[in-house]
Amino acid sequence: MLVKHSPIFRTLSLGLLAAMALSACQKDAGAGAAAGGERPPTQVAVVTLKPQTVKLTSELPGRTVATRQAEVRPQITGLIQRRLFEEGSHVEAGQQLYQIDPARYDAALSTARANLARAKANLNSSDTQYKRYQELLKDKAVSQRDFDNAEASYLQGKAELAVAEAAVKTAQIDLAYTKVLAPISGRIGKSNVTEGALVTAGQAAALATIHQLDPIYVDVAQPAKALLKLRRQAMAGTLQRDDLGKVQILMEDGSLYEHAGTMQFSEMSVNESTGSVTVRALVPNPDHLLLPGLFVRAVLEEGARNNALLVPQRGVTRNRQGEATALLVAANNTVESRTLQLGQTINNHWLVESGLQAGDRVIVEGLQKTAPGAPVQAVELNAETASTTPAAKPAQES
Repeated sequence: MLVKHSPIFRTLSLGLLAAMALSACQKDAGAGAAAGGERPPTQVAVVTLKPQTVKLTSELPGRTVATRQAEVRPQITGLIQRRLFEEGSHVEAGQQLYQIDPARYDAALSTARANLARAKANLNSSDTQYKRYQELLKDKAVSQRDFDNAEASYLQGKAELAVAEAAVKTAQIDLAYTKVLAPISGRIGKSNVTEGALVTAGQAAALATIHQLDPIYVDVAQPAKALLKLRRQAMAGTLQRDDLGKVQILMEDGSLYEHAGTMQFSEMSVNESTGSVTVRALVPNPDHLLLPGLFVRAVLEEGARNNALLVPQRGVTRNRQGEATALLVAANNTVESRTLQLGQTINNHWLVESGLQAGDRVIVEGLQKTAPGAPVQAVELNAETASTTPAAKPAQES
């Protein structure tokens, strides 16, 4: 009988354990041989690119500008008697804003009218004498010299009458200028003068400023390089610009302004310091929400691109050189890498300029599980699912 702790018992136990381990290894090796030793292809999600017509837009910074702006200045010199408007209110063209003391201009008008009456009386006298001398000259009752003097006196009287009439008109204009009127309709700002202030004709400081805010201009600075590219695409026929003109406005807080504007014109010269071209849009502003000088962002419709290819952003990565790359599933179900030239972003997609073709299957899920040349099993996703599904992590650079 063997003792449990004897040397013979320990030797037999070790031999039995070694035999069991060898048997297990042989079974695993047989199972591996039966399976052939090959891993199944990695499953990836792909999107097949299809040509489509897309609208191209650009988001550019801009400033609001009043469509009309008038600085109210006095045309005569005098003291302000009254201010007849409420600051910040809407005024109509022709509405009286200020009253300047009219006393001296009223007196000047009276003097001009008196001078006009005297000129008329002198003209009547000289006219009567001139006509009389005409009759007497026929009978040779007056000399030619006397007749010439009478004619000259008559003509001088007519000139003096015209001067007197012009003086009356000037005095009437000056008297009318004592009423300072609004040159345009719009929103008037603060008054820079009060009652009792002395104002002078043609002074540099404005009494007040009127802005016409509905509609309002939005001046946008578009890079000349981008404008040149659009024109070349339009000339080549790859870009349709029939619907060019609609403009959406983004406020400073990021919200979308409810009224869309229309393009008016683009400047014919390039700003030498910024290399940009000014583009002006006309935007409705019925609630006066847009004020002059406000910073906004304008979304301009540039046109429509035919047969455009859009690739989901989550299917594009960058290599060490900063180039955009994408992994594709080739016809033999192996992974292929492509270097891309990309345009602008459109709804979580990149506009492809070069590097991809219609029918290419771009990997959008499983990028981190595969590499170029590896076999894969492709599962098709539609473009909407690919753009809304959480983005996959980019493949690590090799």
